[in-house]
Order: sequence, then structure tokens, then C-alpha cells
Amino acid sequence: MNKWADYGISEVRYDSDHTHITMVRVRPDNGDEFGPSEDRRREDVVDEIKKGTSYITIIKNEKGDWTKGQAVIVVEVNGVEYIKTVDNDTESDNLEELPEF
Repeated sequence: MNKWADYGISEVRYDSDHTHITMVRVRPDNGDEFGPSEDRRREDVVDEIKKGTSYITIIKNEKGDWTKGQAVIVVEVNGVEYIKTVDNDTESDNLEELPEF
């Protein structure tokens, strides 16, 4: 497997309004496999993306293998930075349909 990104995001945790991600579960992309998971604050992911660290969403398929999702980007809407897979004007984080933890 070629390296897809620096990290894959496999799960998310939302705030009580379910509009802002508070934490993500990330796994380093080692090229041939994803490493062990660690939880990371949303703000840290935003800062890392702005500094050039690449993230994608990853989802386990029915065989238990990781499948590549979409690139994760930072989008500013009305002065607030969100992490998303699509550049739109919605005032919420959006990382596809990742499972919650």
C-alpha cells in the first residue's frame, strides 16, 4: 500500500450540539499499514493541517481492512475554522460518516 497521508482519522467525537468535533481518533499512515490509534484534539488537527500535515478519513471495510476516504481540509466560515472533507459554507465540522467514540 502506498502512503495515503501522514494520518488517517477513523473516529470522531462531537460536542453536545453535534456541530463541532471535539476529538478525533487518528492513526499514523506507515505506508504498508496504519499504526496504533491516539486521540487528538480538533484544535491540534487544525494547527497541524495548517502547518502541512496531511490527514484523510479511513474506514474499515467488511474484511477489516482500512479503505481510503477523503482528504481532510480546514475551512473557515464566518471566522471559525472547521475540519471537513468538502469546502462548503456550512458552520459545522464534517468528516463524512465516521463512527463516533
